[in-house]
Amino acid sequence: MTTPRIDDRDWSALTTGERIRQLEVEGYLVLPDLLDPDHVARLKAITATFETRAVDYSEHQRGRPNIQFDGGEITALIGHTPTLEFLRALFGGEIIFMHYGYARSEPGHPGISLHADGQPYGSEIFGFAGSCPVLVRVLYYLDDLIPEVSPFRVVPRSHLCLHADANPYTRYESHPEEIMVPARAGSAVFIHHRVFHGNFPNVGTYAREMLAIAYRPAWAGPVSDIDP
Repeated sequence: MTTPRIDDRDWSALTTGERIRQLEVEGYLVLPDLLDPDHVARLKAITATFETRAVDYSEHQRGRPNIQFDGGEITALIGHTPTLEFLRALFGGEIIFMHYGYARSEPGHPGISLHADGQPYGSEIFGFAGSCPVLVRVLYYLDDLIPEVSPFRVVPRSHLCLHADANPYTRYESHPEEIMVPARAGSAVFIHHRVFHGNFPNVGTYAREMLAIAYRPAWAGPVSDIDP
């Protein structure tokens, strides 16, 4: 693949309206410094104790699902005030928490292919929890996202496409319009669940940790009942 464009703009300069437009139209948004360094350090002290499982394609990509009931600061992050304030402005109503997981991309991780999280008829990966018509995932990064350490990758506006190539069950190794999104530790990337995204390989010297929390507006229920 060709070298991707890097979106390293000053995200702190965006107004609330510009942030909403960025997420709605482009499919992704960075809110920098949502977590201060002490908060990040406390969360990393907890994630260091997690028992994780490797994914089927790489021993260097590990994770732990369903961490919402761990308690303490892990659970409290679901209600992080700055995040909820933005989501209320975005959704315009009640917010429903959907799911929560931890992921770690270690040196040697080959990258995650471009994919969409919104799969309208359920799937073996996401089940009915991924079938909401509107869902936003908040990806809190606990380490600096630099070009060498699994930065976020996304195809802007791909969630708007009506072509068969945007079938949300499709996967791509690369795309000519994909971009790389670096960010500092403590920042969060917000994504529309239908945007095609992934991450780049980790060819650096440290692991990249992430806490991913999904929310939906109250009106946007899934296609079938899910476990409470």
